[in-house]
Amino acid sequence: MVSSNDISIQGSDSQTLMPAVSLDWAAKDSISARASIIGERLALKTLEWPDPLATNPLIVRAGATGCAVLLRYGVIVTFDLSPQEESKLLQTLRPHIREPLESAVSEQLQMTFRPQVKERLENDILWLQACTAERLQIVAEALGKSVVLDYYETEIAGIFEQIKPFAIAIQGKHPRPPKEEELLSYIGGTLLIQQKMFGTVEVGEKPDPVWDHPELDRLYLRLEDEYELRERLVALEQKLALVSRTVETSLGILQRNSSHRVEWYIVILIVIEIVLAVYELWTR
Repeated sequence: MVSSNDISIQGSDSQTLMPAVSLDWAAKDSISARASIIGERLALKTLEWPDPLATNPLIVRAGATGCAVLLRYGVIVTFDLSPQEESKLLQTLRPHIREPLESAVSEQLQMTFRPQVKERLENDILWLQACTAERLQIVAEALGKSVVLDYYETEIAGIFEQIKPFAIAIQGKHPRPPKEEELLSYIGGTLLIQQKMFGTVEVGEKPDPVWDHPELDRLYLRLEDEYELRERLVALEQKLALVSRTVETSLGILQRNSSHRVEWYIVILIVIEIVLAVYELWTR
């Protein structure tokens, strides 16, 4: 069982926490955590939520006995919420979601709290010593980054299928070469994904709660290793680089062919001008 002492949300003053708020998890052997990507960004500055449990990242009450961590890069992580309660939370957040995504990508995890236990993820159950704000934030960051990677891994897989004709066109086997607008669109798309992964989500960086609570660094490293965040980020970066090379090569060939056509047009015009000049001299 989760003892009532284990479920007080506590932390340092630097996290702007409310004083010891209790969540009603005492009668439960475990609770469920679920991360979902809901948009490109969450505008948290415009969100006014009464009595937040913690900030950076923001933890708010939700449902009858649960809470949710709201991540600015468009992910929410709910703890002990039913599907109906999660749906209600999403309706509340909808005005603050920028570029909403209709995505089914999510990560789910069972959590159990036991004092003195070795904090670890084993058989799809995360064992934690206590339910503190910083632990929930670290779990949320790991799950959130995993969900974002899932989403963009699916996106890149789709892009690979779409650019396959470009590689065939480079071999000269494609009946219709790609248009310049298509190629520029893919270049822009890959740049946006890179900006999201490295600039906004910062998948390769440790979350702020780890810096505030160094004793929890090992917990985050275990979660990072379990979800293979760094390895997946490197693989995604390599795929993005391959997409960029393929598209840029196709664009270079397209521009070269266009340049050759222009050169032929100029040659033809010169030939026509010479023929007309010779004809004019001949008719005199």
